[in-house]
Amino acid sequence: MQYEQAYAFLIDKLNRELPAWLTYHNAEHTKSVIEAATYLAKVEHVAESELLLLKTAALFHDAGFLVSHNKHEEESCKLAKKYLPQFGYSENEIETICEMIMATRLPQSPKSQLAKYLCDADLYYLGTAHYAVNTEKMYAEFKKTGFVKTKEDWQLKQADFLSAHTYFTETARMENNTQKNITLQEIKSSIRATASHSHKPTFSENLQDVCFIVFGVVIASFALKEFLVPNHFFDGGITGLSLLTHELYHFNLAIVIVVFNLPLVIISYFSVGKSFAIKTFASVVLLGLCLYLLPGYPLTSDKLLISIFGGVFLGIGIGLVMRAGAALDGIEVLALYTLKRTSFTITEIILGINILIFTIAAMKFGVETALYSILTYFAATRSIDYVVEGLQAYTGVTIISAESEAIKYELVNNLGRGITVYKGERGFLPGNFDVSADCDIIFTVITRLELRKLNNLVHNVDPKAFVFASTIKEASGGIIKRRRAH
Repeated sequence: MQYEQAYAFLIDKLNRELPAWLTYHNAEHTKSVIEAATYLAKVEHVAESELLLLKTAALFHDAGFLVSHNKHEEESCKLAKKYLPQFGYSENEIETICEMIMATRLPQSPKSQLAKYLCDADLYYLGTAHYAVNTEKMYAEFKKTGFVKTKEDWQLKQADFLSAHTYFTETARMENNTQKNITLQEIKSSIRATASHSHKPTFSENLQDVCFIVFGVVIASFALKEFLVPNHFFDGGITGLSLLTHELYHFNLAIVIVVFNLPLVIISYFSVGKSFAIKTFASVVLLGLCLYLLPGYPLTSDKLLISIFGGVFLGIGIGLVMRAGAALDGIEVLALYTLKRTSFTITEIILGINILIFTIAAMKFGVETALYSILTYFAATRSIDYVVEGLQAYTGVTIISAESEAIKYELVNNLGRGITVYKGERGFLPGNFDVSADCDIIFTVITRLELRKLNNLVHNVDPKAFVFASTIKEASGGIIKRRRAH
């Protein structure tokens, strides 16, 4: 094996032919990987013949960038097979070298000890003082390729990468893990600092929040004074608890709602955030004022209309306040606080509180009133969902089809949606369990209004396609309609 000649040949080729925008994956990186691989191998007493194979793999591991930055490991192997025979490398030696090169593909998957040395050498800088310099070079390169857009995005990716990364050799773990963990903590601190100063609401955003809160409070007050209170109906949550206390002890409802919510406002200051707590406090106080000042004139005596429309208007009011990044009912805050001190889930805690409210209502005011109150609660909950999420709530759709290529084309070009493709297998049917085939599993996010159109589109391409949808509570980024987050 004529390693020195191969080294001179390839380093010269990298210096001459690699594009200038490859600020990280260049000849200097190749040299540093060779140096790190040699160091790790010598510390662990690798035989000289194996060391030559390792150094050659390090030499060629990123040579594929001469051809393409996509799947460069395969291209590196092709170049190794093309050039190494002229430097005296046998077919078996080249195969061993290619196995090492392929192991460096992320996520790294070394199967031999030599491959472990190469993988650790390739990412050796993660646990050294050279991390900052190298990551800046890599950021510039990846930004050029479109892999990252902003420095914040890059920091998040680096934090995830460092958290998941592990060295394979004992030497690298002992010498580099401490510095790598320090670097990870520094990145996380930087991310937290950036997040805390990332967005300051504009005047128009603040004005929008004020409008949402004012209109929401007025509508909620209207629901309470004109529908629920005069007819002794209840809701769930803190509002329902306030109504129940008002009916049982005849305390002023305005005062009760404010008093019951104040402790939760204080809790939210520490558990949710300052902005949320301030907006919630203002909303609750304004609700108390409206309940105190607005006269109550029952609009109807029909219990079904009262329960439905009382719930709808109450839900609209609460939903508008939630759109402003606040809360009129602190039940979720109470559930979050209790969650940390019990083994119950948030849903179980809220359900338990509401069951208690409706049970007491049934005992004190009759089963009929309790049942109508449950209907009110259901109507309010659905109204909140529609106000907060809108008719265009996001739906995740997964599609498995033999005609995946045609479906991908239709989704992107005709429906205008971004897609994610997973590699999977289809088949495994009863009676033919051993029969399967590779397939692309397509996932996309659409609004519920687009679901029928998507189903028709997929059916036209492949009537036998397996399609299932699931509701998505939150979605951001990508090709979706965006809503400002509070």
